[in-house]
Formats: sequence, C-alpha cells, structure tokens
Amino acid sequence: MLAPVRAGSGTESGTGDTAVLQALLDAEAALTRAQASLGLAPREVAAAVTEAARAERFDVRGLALRARSGGNPVIPLAADLGDAVGPDAAAYVHRGATSQDVLDTALMLVAARALDAALPELDRTARELALLAAEHRDTPMPGRTLTQHAVPTTFGLKVAGWRSLVLDAHDRLAAVRTALPVQLGGAAGTLAAFAAYAEADGPEGDAETDATGTARTTGAGSHGPETESPPRAAHGVQATDLGLRLLAAYARELPLAEPPLPWHSLRTPVADLGSACAFACGALGKFAADVLVLSRSEIGEVGEGGGGTSSAMPHKANPVRATLLAATARQAPALAATLLSSLAAEDERPAGAWHAEWQPVRELLRLTGGAAHHAAELAERLQVFPYRMHEHLALTEGLIVSERFTVALGPLLGRARARKLLDAASQKAVDEGITLDEALEEEEPALREMLSNERLRDLTDPTHYTGSAPALTDRALRRGPAHADRSAPGTADGSPAAATGTGETNETDGAGGAARDG
Repeated sequence: MLAPVRAGSGTESGTGDTAVLQALLDAEAALTRAQASLGLAPREVAAAVTEAARAERFDVRGLALRARSGGNPVIPLAADLGDAVGPDAAAYVHRGATSQDVLDTALMLVAARALDAALPELDRTARELALLAAEHRDTPMPGRTLTQHAVPTTFGLKVAGWRSLVLDAHDRLAAVRTALPVQLGGAAGTLAAFAAYAEADGPEGDAETDATGTARTTGAGSHGPETESPPRAAHGVQATDLGLRLLAAYARELPLAEPPLPWHSLRTPVADLGSACAFACGALGKFAADVLVLSRSEIGEVGEGGGGTSSAMPHKANPVRATLLAATARQAPALAATLLSSLAAEDERPAGAWHAEWQPVRELLRLTGGAAHHAAELAERLQVFPYRMHEHLALTEGLIVSERFTVALGPLLGRARARKLLDAASQKAVDEGITLDEALEEEEPALREMLSNERLRDLTDPTHYTGSAPALTDRALRRGPAHADRSAPGTADGSPAAATGTGETNETDGAGGAARDG
C-alpha cells in the first residue's frame, strides 16, 4: 500500500519472497546438475533435485523464521530440500557449497529476471520520446535556467535530452544484466570441497598432485562420464582444474555469467547493479521533474494525459506518474549507498556487509522496474501545448533574446558598451513594463539608425533564436539503445561482455527513434 510505484508490476511479483525462494531453489538445483555434468553426482539425483525444487512445495514464512538461527534462509532451505528428495539424493544437495554461494546466485537470478522485465519498458520509453522529439523538433519554447527564462530552445531538444538519459539508463542496465554472475567458492572461496568430494567418492576421479603437493582432481567423478562439452577457455585460462570446470558448468546451467573469481567479499557485481539501478531511477526522475514543472497550472506547456484525481478537489488532474518517478529518484541513491558501503567487506566472507545488501538490492530492482513502467506510460500519454509555449516566449517582452541583441550590437557599439546598454535597457523594461526594443531605443536613440525595422523585428523574434537545437535533436535521435549479447555472458579476456554497439545507429525509424534490429 505504501509503494504504488511498483504495486501490481511484474517486477514486484518477480522480487517477492516466493520469487526469491524459487531463485534459491533454482540455484541449488543448478549446482547439482552442474556436478552431475562432471560425473560428480548421479544424473538421476540431479533430475530429482530439479523436480523437487518448486517454491510451492516449501513454507516461505517458516523458512524466514528459521533463517534467524543461522542468519540466512539457505541453511533451513537446504535441509528441507534434502528431506524432499530423500536420504540417498540428499547427500548431493548443497554439496560443497556455502550459503552465500546459493544466496548470491539467487539474488543475481532475481536481478536478471527483474532487468529482463525493465529493459523493454525503457525501450518503449525511448521509442515514445523519439516520436515526440521528432514531432516537436522545431517547436520553440522558453529555455529556463535557475528557474528563470533564459534563451529560447525547442521542445524537441528538451525531449531528446530526456531520451538520451533513458538510453544511458538502458545501456547501463543492459551491460550489468549481461555481466550478472553466478557465485561459487565454497567455504572460503577456494572451491576445495568439490575436489575433496570427488576424491572421496572413488578412484574414477583421477587425482593429480600439483607442484605444491595439493591433490587436484581432473577427470570424471565416480558417477559416470562427464556430459559437459570439452573444457573451454574462459577468462584467459584453459579450464582443466576441477573447480574451474565446475564453475563454468554452473554458469551454463543458469542465465548468468561465469565470474573470474568467487566474489564473496569482492562485491563489484552488487555495487554495479545498485549503481546502474540508482542511475536509471535518477535519469527517469529528470524526465519527471521537467514534466512536473511544465505541467503546473500557471505554465501548462505539457500535461499528463489521464492524470490522477484529488480526494478533495474535483477539478484537479494530478501528474501522478511523474510524481511516482520523482519519489523513486529520491529513494534510490540511499539504497545504492548501502550497497557501495558493502564493498569494504572484511576477510574471505564478511559478517554484516553481505547481509546488508539483500533488502536494498530487492528494493532497487522494484523501484527501477516500477519506474521504467511508469515512464513508458508517461511518455505515451504526454500532452503538449505549443500555444502555451508560444505565449510564454512573449512573457518577458523581448528580454528572452537580450543575449542576441548583445551579440548583434557588439560590432556597432563595441562589446563592453553593448553589454552595458543591454543591462540598462533590460532593467528599464522590467521596471517600466515596456518591451526590450522600446527600452533600447530610449537608452540609445541612435538605435533606429543602426538597425533597420526588418532587422529589429528579426532580432526581437524569439523563434529565430533557437540556434542548433533542431540539429542537436536530429543528432540525438540517431542514437539507439545498445543491445546486450546475452548468449555469451563472459568473455575470454576476463571482462564481462559489454553491451554491443557504440550507441550510434545507422538505421532508424521514421521518427529518428531507436535502431531496428537487422
């Protein structure tokens, strides 16, 4: 009831307790399947664990209450999942892993699913804003700085700016989505238990001794031949070590990337996710802030189509979507700050820093997904009133083009004298309620001899002083969203696969909008 920005959204249901529970179960089942693919667990056990890993079979509330004893819900869940599959298969549930492996992976799954829902909404927002910017490419309006009229601009350029921020948000989230990794390190990030289990299971797992005397299992486990593809290069290292091969197999079981290292106390993925979400909320907040100002009754240059009602005043149509976006933009930075503070995590696995992330991650995903949806609705329904913009260009009786007069009179009077004249004339116009050209003529009677009537009319027409605004709009609309390559989450050089493209597009739709996939 207190979070209307995400109430009823797909992101809300995708980040609820049941969704988190399912992600935890998906992580556990994927780990068992990955071990089975290396012969480290029976294939029938992996199938049984996968079949049992359904959220509706488990007590969400009970798990939450039992989580208090160990500090996280994975401990009671692993026990319940073991009970669900029976004693023989239970031995392979959660084998070799630590709670943080499962919970971190689950949160990355939740994030991936939430971003997969939010990114299309940002695409939709960008498309709608592209249409609006193209339509109003040449629509003049007052530019405002520090709340006051400055010089003329165009509504198309303002909308192109909104769209640019939306694309920035989209591209950051798309890149983060591609890089979201699984977590697997075992008790302290060494993956040692997995090799130990393989060695203990029997002679079928070929054990070698490396230069340090440490046993290293390289062959199949005792539960049949490997079913995975041959070892591949990942992060610049040929995957011959059992732990590395298991990490790769685990990533293949889920729509997540393979990390170069366990990241129990290396919280880059979470910090990047939080930063990108907070940026997206802020970017959409800029769109909302301008709509809120421009839709004020005394301005009325835009309106939120289908605005909200008031409980007391029948005449009101409140800009509710913009209001929700503005609220989101104010909440997100503090949530992201918690995640950034958790970068300073001690030891191989921290106490408190990791735990502090869970709720902020979920809330940021909810805010981002809800804001993306409301932004798309706002862009689709936004009403524009050019006649009001035209009226406001005349509101200051020519003062909005005082800069242009300064430039035009500089060669005639000298730059310093021209500026002094415009300062005096502008103040006179304000004090006496006269137009700028009238004030100039009173301050400088020879002005009529210097400028023809035609030139004077041109200089005082604010629609003739929009500069490169139309060209800037055209250039901004040539950019489309970057499309992340999710088929290859990790790259051979160890860096996450970046969103493809440079942000520039060669083919656009008729409105100069996002590039068409080809």
